[in-house]
Amino acid sequence: MKDDETPVGIGRPPTNRKQVWIKLLWIGIWLAFMGAPVKDLTDGNHTPWATVLGALGLLIFVGAYLLLVFRHTSKPLDRRLVHSAIAFLGALSVVLTLTLGTAWLVLFVYVSVSVGATLPLRTARWLIPAVAAVLVLMGLASDHPREIITALIFPALLGGFSMTGVRQLIRTTIELREARATVAQLAANEERLRLARDLHDLLGHSLSLITLKSELAGRMLPDHPEQAAAQVADIEQVSRQALIDVRGAVTGYRRPTLPGELAGARTALAAAGITADVPAEAPDDLPEKPEEALAWALREAVTNVVRHSGARHCTITLTTRQTLDGKRLELAVSDDGVGPSGSKPGNGLTGMGERLATVGGTLATAAGDSVSGSGSGKGFTLTLTVPLESGLGSTE
Repeated sequence: MKDDETPVGIGRPPTNRKQVWIKLLWIGIWLAFMGAPVKDLTDGNHTPWATVLGALGLLIFVGAYLLLVFRHTSKPLDRRLVHSAIAFLGALSVVLTLTLGTAWLVLFVYVSVSVGATLPLRTARWLIPAVAAVLVLMGLASDHPREIITALIFPALLGGFSMTGVRQLIRTTIELREARATVAQLAANEERLRLARDLHDLLGHSLSLITLKSELAGRMLPDHPEQAAAQVADIEQVSRQALIDVRGAVTGYRRPTLPGELAGARTALAAAGITADVPAEAPDDLPEKPEEALAWALREAVTNVVRHSGARHCTITLTTRQTLDGKRLELAVSDDGVGPSGSKPGNGLTGMGERLATVGGTLATAAGDSVSGSGSGKGFTLTLTVPLESGLGSTE
């Protein structure tokens, strides 16, 4: 997915011009309440100078509001600057309302929203009602105080306190993202330490023995070539065994596991914006070869969903079934995307089926989202099965 196609999420600053405009659009939607001041200016109720100054004041108010709210959702401003900006918005609202009329009381709704979006909860919880109280006091001087106050008091309170919740959600999202990155880094560090430990255990003794025998062969070489040759033969044997041990260790690190691939599928689908239902855990008694084949197939299936399906939802299920051939584990990957693009399976599905066949597994495909029971004809379901008894996976 290209960067300019990635939606800017909660707690994420915009990274390009398109995302800036999207964020401004969502914030600017709430400027619809400015209809009353704009109508008051266009109705000709004021002198030309008052109209010009009112329009200028409204533009300054909107600019300060957008700068305050937009910047604070992407990169927090200095606290003193935030306090000064809110005080300026409040003072400008009072001046415009007193000079131009009660139609401008709606500005206090934006002041309340600014308080909720930028100030800590302990400050916002008393300042939002204070802004609403000023709105009520100034509204009492109007010709129809009940209607005006009733129409504005709830948006002011609800908008302000809703923004405190949104701000807390943004903060929590950022903290969760940072915590996830920290956990991933710690896991990578732990894996490096484990690899270093294993390599030390595997190669420490072998390399020490090779060094010792090399020194011994060097001392024997001038006077006892036969004994030196025996030592060299031992060095070769130890080196070969060390190479076998390293290859075995590397193979173990490369071998995918079903729990690991389920976790990877959950992360990959979430990163692609696909709602995922993924089992929390896998059976513990899977034979090594069937588990490896199933894990590789699951990785390929999830990759296909992320890259090609255009799906909004993906469901992965694990089911243990008793058949005439013994107990088998069935894994189904179902999505609500565009479905298969052709009548013949691609190379990915073909390779997946061949890998499963080597362990006695099977692969089946079906059009439609069979897990959710969608009858729209869209979607794709991939069903993978492997034997749970190791003897059934034999290809003899």
